[in-house]
Amino acid sequence: MLLRGLLGPGAAISGLRGLVLLLCLGGAVRASEITFELPDNAKQCFYEEIAQGTKCTLEFQVITGGHYDVDCRLEDPDGIVLYKEMKKQYDSFTFTASRNGTYKFCFSNEFSTFTHKTVYFDFQVGEDPPLFPSENRVTALTQMESACVSIHEALKSVIDYQTHFRLREAQGRSRAEDLNTRVAYWSIGEAIILLVVSIGQVFLLKSFFSDKRTTTTRVGS
Repeated sequence: MLLRGLLGPGAAISGLRGLVLLLCLGGAVRASEITFELPDNAKQCFYEEIAQGTKCTLEFQVITGGHYDVDCRLEDPDGIVLYKEMKKQYDSFTFTASRNGTYKFCFSNEFSTFTHKTVYFDFQVGEDPPLFPSENRVTALTQMESACVSIHEALKSVIDYQTHFRLREAQGRSRAEDLNTRVAYWSIGEAIILLVVSIGQVFLLKSFFSDKRTTTTRVGS
């Protein structure tokens, strides 16, 4: 219905085919989007082959575990540190590859002794190619091309917002479950303390009214 309103009834079917093809071509950017478990005292590294001059973006967020923080480190093929942050909850870093080779980025939870983490990261390599060959030219886009570009940009925004809110929802659920567990343990502890105090008071009051018998021994002369 949206395509019919934008392009007209006659061009709906052909416009839909063109839109599907263009959206498939527009998704040629390499991207690694992973959520993984990072145990305590552990370190996890990932590797990506990147060509020189390619623009890349690393974005990560800790979803569950401890204080929701993790160490992150990014190195180029020569071992030069491009990015390093300690105990970060979330962050984003954009860089341009200075040379061809394998780039390494690691997440570390070695500072934690008993808490494991759940980490999400999105590593994008390259930029979105133009939907149309004439998009970067001076010539104006047609009505169908403009509609396709607008829909493509809107869909990318929808995907970004969905990812963001899913992460926020997962983090909020984790915090709520952690708080619920602490409240439950605290309630059980209070109940045990109340029971012990009540039993102690009963025995204490009982001791006040108990009949104490004393025996006297006479020493004859």
